[in-house]
Amino acid sequence: MAFNHKKSVTFRLAQASKAHRARSGTHLARIGLHPGQEAVLKVLGETDGLTMSQLALALGVQPPTVTKMITRLSTQGLLRREMSATDGRLAKVFLTEVGKERIAAVDKAWKRLEREALAGLDDKDRKKLRKLLRLVERNLSASADSDPEIDGDPEDADTDAPAVRTAETVDA
Repeated sequence: MAFNHKKSVTFRLAQASKAHRARSGTHLARIGLHPGQEAVLKVLGETDGLTMSQLALALGVQPPTVTKMITRLSTQGLLRREMSATDGRLAKVFLTEVGKERIAAVDKAWKRLEREALAGLDDKDRKKLRKLLRLVERNLSASADSDPEIDGDPEDADTDAPAVRTAETVDA
């Protein structure tokens, strides 16, 4: 019997992710940003003056991706690059005043998106969904080396089998 991917949780997750990205793109476009750029602003809002490598690590992307993003955000006047005072090979990235102000607009867009995405869910369901998504993220982020079924056929795997970790073990 063929695997019906359209009835799988991971297909629904992928579809929800695509819809989320498209909708966030709409909200971010209103404030002059593209999806992903807001994350750069938020990371620098928490820790200003990171190197490109530190930013790439914090964002979970490759350094060339960060370079493109920083270039575009600098062109918009939201960021500035400065050579490190201690190591001339390193450039650090800082928010400009305009960049700092844009973070408030990002927060507003994220709050709007959160309301739209979770409409119809009560607080208990929202909390449970957050826990479950955190568990899925951890499961998918786990090293392939530690997955005994990685060499097996995914269609042979029991999709109803419980995960090694359960939602109850995930931090709230």
